[in-house]
Amino acid sequence: MKWRNFIVFLPLVFLFMFFYFPLMSILKEGLWDNGITLKYILQVISNSYHRRVVFFTFWQALASTLLTLLLGLPGAYIFAKYDFPGKGILKALLTVPFVMPSIMVALGFILLFGRSGVIAQLIGRDPGILYSWKAIILAHAFYNFPVVVRMVSSLWQRINPHYEEAALSLGARGFTLFRKVTLPMLMPAIFASSMLTFVFCFLSFSIPLILGGYQYATIEVDIFTAIMTLLDFKTGAVLAIIQISLSFVFMYLYLKSLDLYAKAEEQRVFRKPVSLTLRELLSIKGALIAVYSSVVFLFILSPLIAVVYHSFTYGGRFTLEWYRRVFSPEYNPIFGANSITAIRNSLFFGFSTVIFSVLLALSIAYIMYRWEFGGKNIFDALVMLPLASSAITLGLGYIRAFHKPPLNLLGTWYLIVFAHTIIAYPFVLRAISTVLKKIKPSLKEAAMSLGANELKAFLKVELPLAFGGIVVGAIFAFAMSIAELGATYMIYKPEYTTITIAIYRFLGSRQFGPASAMSVILMLVSTITFILIERTGEEVW
Repeated sequence: MKWRNFIVFLPLVFLFMFFYFPLMSILKEGLWDNGITLKYILQVISNSYHRRVVFFTFWQALASTLLTLLLGLPGAYIFAKYDFPGKGILKALLTVPFVMPSIMVALGFILLFGRSGVIAQLIGRDPGILYSWKAIILAHAFYNFPVVVRMVSSLWQRINPHYEEAALSLGARGFTLFRKVTLPMLMPAIFASSMLTFVFCFLSFSIPLILGGYQYATIEVDIFTAIMTLLDFKTGAVLAIIQISLSFVFMYLYLKSLDLYAKAEEQRVFRKPVSLTLRELLSIKGALIAVYSSVVFLFILSPLIAVVYHSFTYGGRFTLEWYRRVFSPEYNPIFGANSITAIRNSLFFGFSTVIFSVLLALSIAYIMYRWEFGGKNIFDALVMLPLASSAITLGLGYIRAFHKPPLNLLGTWYLIVFAHTIIAYPFVLRAISTVLKKIKPSLKEAAMSLGANELKAFLKVELPLAFGGIVVGAIFAFAMSIAELGATYMIYKPEYTTITIAIYRFLGSRQFGPASAMSVILMLVSTITFILIERTGEEVW
């Protein structure tokens, strides 16, 4: 069938042009010198600064993962076991960090923990958190602990109670029961959420760049510095190769852990949380739940509140001056455009990314979960590799691949959209695949038995049933596009400035007022996406 060939051909051509071709350009830059050579890699590895950066990237990702688990596991237990007043609000609130742009969170941490920040004013001295490894780890935990809560609590509710009852009858109690019986059954979720957190922290860019500075640079920041500051493309390419090699290994482990998690979650048992009585709410158990809920509220809301408060104040007085500047049509030399243009660009790139990423992910998901063909495992690997790539590496690849004729695309708006699509579509694919796997193939077969061809059966039967997953995927794509900084910053022209670039430029010039006002606009857009995700009701964590 011609349409079948088209569906397979289109995503592979797109991925080759805008992922694999740039990736090959990086490999050529770092491994080629009149033939394949490892001398540039050896030069970078022998440099003590780069070795320290690689070690710190590992260390901060591991420490961030451990803190994330420490914060997330108690929440997973509470959500899996109990119903209590305010649980719905708290669960909805847990989505907020995942859809909030990292640059806005970084600004919130600056306003909270800076030398003149909220915490410093409360305790009367600099808390010593900002521009250190502590700020990086705290911000990463802010981002990722909701993933641990959602994934682990989801599996915890599916653990068959007969196993625990049998252990109880044999004398197991308390922590022994948890360690011997419950914990082994939770390990697929703990490992999957840990690997996902580790990968996110390992590939994080905005948080280390803004909160850590060059003293606490990660591989991402090191690549960015080599390319954008030192114009050392050779070193940047070598660092990118090292990062790609490591991230592919970590992503492989994550995908394997995800398979184990998916199998464990297939259990038919689903235990409803137990409502806490008034007596239990007033007990030590209720007090601990209240303390944890309060900590979560403060941890999630305090950086966001700090940004909102700062956007309306100057010198302790209420003002709308920052918003007047944001909505002013005047040219701003800080980022080479006006703020209205930046807002318009972000929305345009966001909606364009939705269209491209949904079409790409939908065609790939259908091929992966509805067709059987030779080489399917290779196809699966090829289309999932972008998940292990970072925005900075992608930006470097675009600089090397599209800087001269006949593919001189640098500085065009559509190259930015294609970069956003490559970054967002794996998450859209995850959302759509989750729903497609739940749709029984027999429904399509029934439609075909009534005279519909395969394409019509998909459009008329399966596509409407998968609509919820498509909507969630589209919302995630939009949220990721408007939050993207790294790749966009490396390939844009001033007329294509986005909100995140404007905020980064404001931060670089220490103008926290306009940065806060722009962040509030970004927060409003992200909040709308968060509400839509919750309203849709599809679980894609």
